[in-house]
Amino acid sequence: MIVTRFAPSPNGPLHLGHAYAAIVAHDLARKRGGTFRLRIEDIDGPRSRPELVEEFFLDLEWLGLTWDGEPAFQSRRLASYAEAGERLKAMGLLYPCRCTRAEIAAAATDAGPDGPIYPGTCRHRDVEPLEAAWRLDVTAAMERAGPLEWLDESAGPQVATPQIFGDVVLLRKDLPAGYHLAATLDDAADGITLVTRGMDLFRASHVHRLLQALLELPVPTWHHHGLLVESDGRKLAKRRGSPSLGDRRRAGEDGRAIADALRAHRFPAGISLSQVLDGGP
Repeated sequence: MIVTRFAPSPNGPLHLGHAYAAIVAHDLARKRGGTFRLRIEDIDGPRSRPELVEEFFLDLEWLGLTWDGEPAFQSRRLASYAEAGERLKAMGLLYPCRCTRAEIAAAATDAGPDGPIYPGTCRHRDVEPLEAAWRLDVTAAMERAGPLEWLDESAGPQVATPQIFGDVVLLRKDLPAGYHLAATLDDAADGITLVTRGMDLFRASHVHRLLQALLELPVPTWHHHGLLVESDGRKLAKRRGSPSLGDRRRAGEDGRAIADALRAHRFPAGISLSQVLDGGP
């Protein structure tokens, strides 16, 4: 049975881009007789705003979307992130790093999907682990895991190449876990069989496939959908003040009509759907 999910972070209100992502996940599950789950990714430190969670529920109901079961919360899964981190440390695949972004930018010679690729400065240094981030030694991890593949419903079979990110941070010094580790563990815990998300996260799936192999997790299929973008090509973003669903709801707009328009790819003026990957090689 297919199981999908929508996993927003309560660090700002939802907008039309979130609505489109939720609709894709919801409709795929419903059309295939599956399950649609809701997960709240609320471990982003002081940026997480608990009061927004109820707003998310109201927004999704306003759009006519229903989820199955109780919503999951990342903040209730901190022990699982720590346990996975210890397993990877025991394998000798994590190392502490105290480099700043400025130091990484100055030393990097290549760029990847997330910006300058970390040059491995701390990989063989004696770094005090307190107040340090923990990076995955991707080369060693791939040697251990061997060749890996993953499947995207639109793009087809993919060969995992997590090296394009360099040694990614899995355990942050300021948060319980980085995105790559938390999302991978959560999708396994929630029984997700079809990971739906925007094209901007297509390349992240290379890292997630590696983590699944290392931690012996189930391997889902992926479905990367297009992103709603503004006229300048930038994706809709909370930080740039894209109109929120909550504001539209309180103004009396018809949420179900908005959802149907998004399904039919009828977007407001100045907004279009892009299938282009963001950044990276």
